[in-house]
Amino acid sequence: MQTDNPVQLILDDGTVFNGWSFGAEKAAAGEVVFSTAMVGYPESLTDPSYLGQILVITYPLVGNYGVPDNTMTNGISDFYESEKIQVNGLIVSDYSQEFSHWNAKKSLGEWLKEDGVPGIYGIDTRELTKILREKGSMKGKIVFGNPDEIDFIDPNLENQVAKASCNEVLTYGKGDKKVVLVDCGVKHNIIRSLLKRDITLIRVPWNYDFNELDYDGLFISNGPGNPDYCEETVKNIRKAMDAGKPICGICMGNQLLSKAGGATTYKLKYGHRSHNQPVRMAGSERCFITSQNHGFAVSNSSLSDEWEPFFINLNDGTNEGIKHKTKPFFSAQFHPEAASGPTDTDFIFDLFFEKL
Repeated sequence: MQTDNPVQLILDDGTVFNGWSFGAEKAAAGEVVFSTAMVGYPESLTDPSYLGQILVITYPLVGNYGVPDNTMTNGISDFYESEKIQVNGLIVSDYSQEFSHWNAKKSLGEWLKEDGVPGIYGIDTRELTKILREKGSMKGKIVFGNPDEIDFIDPNLENQVAKASCNEVLTYGKGDKKVVLVDCGVKHNIIRSLLKRDITLIRVPWNYDFNELDYDGLFISNGPGNPDYCEETVKNIRKAMDAGKPICGICMGNQLLSKAGGATTYKLKYGHRSHNQPVRMAGSERCFITSQNHGFAVSNSSLSDEWEPFFINLNDGTNEGIKHKTKPFFSAQFHPEAASGPTDTDFIFDLFFEKL
């Protein structure tokens, strides 16, 4: 028998979806986006790149394997991609009230309530996704009874990176090589992947001028929102480029490295959010299946003669990475560390490590 409370998702074009609450019962607003990944909701919900967004999961059944505990090792979460849920809300078709998994400690609904994040089930996510594909990512709000209890917000009009970044310099590992990680909203599996290569990792805030530090390479992380708000980061990257040390970027890091090199970015209609985005390494027939989560892209035509595309998306031809023709600077728009998703492109970290 239905005991959960009714809740509504309202889009900024006036479309209303009625569903049932299984998370925190509080109004929320954000940009409504969809992901076609079949698994990995603990990783997706804690991915800082989703900050300011209401996530629609297109796979119909969600919650059946529960959620692990947020245990930490050396300040890094063992199973999550950050310290908390980052999305503003979660929309699913069918929520599994029961869960079973060897590592599960709580239900998805319990977790959402603990972190104060609303969740809706009973929505026709097929119809919702059709609307988002046709009209593009839209503003939306989750309300309980009163449509006016919260206003629409556009997270792309605020500096989301500043919200997601760390606030102090943090150091991990004791390897011989020192890598500066610019935290634009870094996923913890990027930190894990770097530390596997036995380095000393110096994690700095998004606007920190790291150029006075002693380091062997620069890594620019993923992050949420509009890259145009990160001009301070871009200026610091430009100074680092003058030093000529190896630079690698992922996702937002690809966009910021591109901007530092003189290129421009633009907003995609509805972004790439899935585990099955096919990319091709430019100038080759090597293709990879990748995990992605971004709403902005680099304009290939804006790259200067010193730069060239590294990877190209095989679905829509958009940029999936850049590389400098003569210097050790390169980046990927996708997530080679996955978490969750395929690990086909984990070699990106090895390429960076080899250049240190």
